[in-house]
Amino acid sequence: MTFNDVVELIKSLSKDEKQEIQLLLRQYIREERREEIYEHFKLAQIE
Repeated sequence: MTFNDVVELIKSLSKDEKQEIQLLLRQYIREERREEIYEHFKLAQIE
């Protein structure tokens, strides 16, 4: 599945489903950012 396929699929969803995806993406991005921060913290401690 390509990125464009995903975009087209999302466009076909209901408003509520789109909002749920939006909330999930925000959560996933927050979690990834926290992990990046933690990894940088661990590297800084080693240095």
